[in-house]
Amino acid sequence: MNTEVTIELVEKYLDLTARAKGKATPIHGEGTLEAEQLSDMMRMCDDYSSDARHFMEKGDLVRAFGAINYAHAWLDAAVRIGLLDGHGDDQLFTLPANSN
Repeated sequence: MNTEVTIELVEKYLDLTARAKGKATPIHGEGTLEAEQLSDMMRMCDDYSSDARHFMEKGDLVRAFGAINYAHAWLDAAVRIGLLDGHGDDQLFTLPANSN
């Protein structure tokens, strides 16, 4: 069991989150309430990703690991509630129950 937060672990999750963000696509068109909600969620994802990089550069790997997991959670939540399409990828996202 891995009990240590390393730079490699944080980088792995930064990459995972970047791949997830690149794969997911908006479901609702611009100008809708859902698009506004998604914009807020993506801003939170970006902010936490930026925080993770900042903490990693400062050597605070525990906070970096926490921040990148929060970033990914925003993406995951957007897929789960139907604001983003995760394209059936159950490795990058927790998919909605009706996506099978």
